[in-house]
Amino acid sequence: MKSDSRLMDMLTGYAAAHQHPFNIAVHMIGIPVIMLGVFIALSWASVDIGSISLNGAHVATLMLFVFYFSLDRLFSLAFLLFATPIAALATRIGLEPMQTSGAFAAATFVGGYIAQFIGHAVERSAPVILKHPIQANLAAPFFTVVELFKFSGLRDDMFNEVQKRIANL
Repeated sequence: MKSDSRLMDMLTGYAAAHQHPFNIAVHMIGIPVIMLGVFIALSWASVDIGSISLNGAHVATLMLFVFYFSLDRLFSLAFLLFATPIAALATRIGLEPMQTSGAFAAATFVGGYIAQFIGHAVERSAPVILKHPIQANLAAPFFTVVELFKFSGLRDDMFNEVQKRIANL
């Protein structure tokens, strides 16, 4: 893998603000919770194509998968395995009455972000979303999947390169 690839640039930029183990752990929980909240709201917009019902959560999952596939095939497939159950749960919750699903979407979205800010307070770094909101929202779900590989000891060469790049920032 080239050290100047888009993947390495994205991982280095994101990982630089996520070094503290507590902050990483909070993100591993908070990001899927935020995704659930966003996906619930996206699931409210749907279209039936023949016998298939397609909603915004499905489309978002597919679009993120395609973007992540352009960065790394293995990570993108792992993302799909990670995001599909979240989208399915969001779709199920989105079918509940608006008062219920709306409250759940808001609570998970806001609660997830509160957790993120607490994690960054412990790390003593500004959340990436304040500096680069679009990049942060694109990178966060991917970073969660990538961290699972790191915890598993897979692709250590890539993680070592990311840490070297962070040290040179």
